[in-house]
Amino acid sequence: MVCGGFICTKNALCALNIVYVLVGLLLIGVAGWGKWLDLVSSIRVVAGVIGVGVFLFVVAFVGLCGALKHHQVLLFFYMIILFIVFVVQFSVSCACLALNKEQQNHLLEVGWNKSEATQRDLEKTLDCCGFFHVPVNGTCPARCFHSPVTCNTCSESIQQYAGGVLRFVGGIGLFFSFTEILGVWLAHRYRNIKDPRTNPGAFL
Repeated sequence: MVCGGFICTKNALCALNIVYVLVGLLLIGVAGWGKWLDLVSSIRVVAGVIGVGVFLFVVAFVGLCGALKHHQVLLFFYMIILFIVFVVQFSVSCACLALNKEQQNHLLEVGWNKSEATQRDLEKTLDCCGFFHVPVNGTCPARCFHSPVTCNTCSESIQQYAGGVLRFVGGIGLFFSFTEILGVWLAHRYRNIKDPRTNPGAFL
């Protein structure tokens, strides 16, 4: 069977979904590991990462079952879901790469104000206090917060890495978005190829 036929397309689709399964399990494992070691105390962040990992795992599992069984319905829903994920991920990735400095600061400030647990995690990890102003009369888990206070604001510390992180996230997102459109194309092609092991006169 030449590459591009039934077996080759099936193997390529299976391999792609096995990679997605591993990535989904990796996300779940990293989130659980971070929470267990108390690196991340925000339940929302942990739940969000685990949710993305579970979603990716389920979608990949559906695609893998559809590829192994040449199941038309599973492959159809897999194509639709993967295409929607591609559109969302491609849009978010382009937005990450296109953000200017002012937009980055606004986005960081909004994220900072949403969760006190995330604030504490960042202050402890980056050894900083407050976003724009150091709370001299308040409390801060950073090591630098003592008398006299020598802490930098977290906005200064975060901005040193924000541009690079957004470019990295955007690049990774773009890479995976193109693998998703490849998955949609493979699933569409695989659905319309006859299985050589079945009745030659039948479409499926």
